[in-house]
Amino acid sequence: MRNVLPWLAGAALIFVVLAAGILNPVRPASIGTDALGPDNGELVEDYLDRAATSIADTADTTAPRWALVSFTDSVDIETVAALPEVRVSQVLFRVPLDRVQTPLVTVDVSEHPDSLARAGTVAAGLLGPRTAGTGRAARVAQVSAERLAAGCACVAGIVVRGTLPQLRALGDVAEVRAVEALPADAVAGRFSVTPLLPEHVDTVAPGPDDGEP
Repeated sequence: MRNVLPWLAGAALIFVVLAAGILNPVRPASIGTDALGPDNGELVEDYLDRAATSIADTADTTAPRWALVSFTDSVDIETVAALPEVRVSQVLFRVPLDRVQTPLVTVDVSEHPDSLARAGTVAAGLLGPRTAGTGRAARVAQVSAERLAAGCACVAGIVVRGTLPQLRALGDVAEVRAVEALPADAVAGRFSVTPLLPEHVDTVAPGPDDGEP
C-alpha cells in the first residue's frame, strides 16, 4: 500500500497539470507580419514596382495608411519638413560614408514641428553608447554621431501616415525615390521598416565595408 500511494499522488499531479493546460492554453505570441521596405536580395526594380502598386488604388481615397518614403539621395530635415502635408512618424537616419557600413538610427517624432527639427540631435544621442572604445565600430559611431549633431543630410527614409492621394503626391516630389504603403488596417508599431538606401541600385544588398570612417 505504501508503494501505491506515491504512484497515485504522482498520477494525480500529472492529471492536474494536464487539466490546467487544457483549460488555460498558452496564448501564442503576437507576431507582426507587415513590413515596409525591400527584402534583402530583392531586385530594386521589383521593389519599385511593388511600392508603386501599393499606392495605385484609386477607389480608396479616405482611409489613412502607414507608408515608407525612401529618397534618391540622403536629405536633410528641412527637406523632410517641406514635403507635402502628411504626418511624419519616424525618421530613418544613416550617415553616408564611402565604403563604410554606418548604423541605421530610427527616431520617433511627434506632430510638433520642434520634434522633427530635433530629430538629428536625438539620433546623435542614441549613438552615444556605441562610441565608447577604440575599435572601428566605435569610430564609425562617433563620426556618425558628430555629423548627425551637425545637421547633415543623412535622412535615408521616413515613415508617414496619409491617404493614398497624399502618398501619391509624395511620389511626385523630386527627391523621393519610392513610396510604399501598408494596408489600411495595419497597426502602428506592428510592422518592420527597412528603407531603400540610395546606394541600392540593382539589388538590395550590403555594400563594401572596408573604407576609413
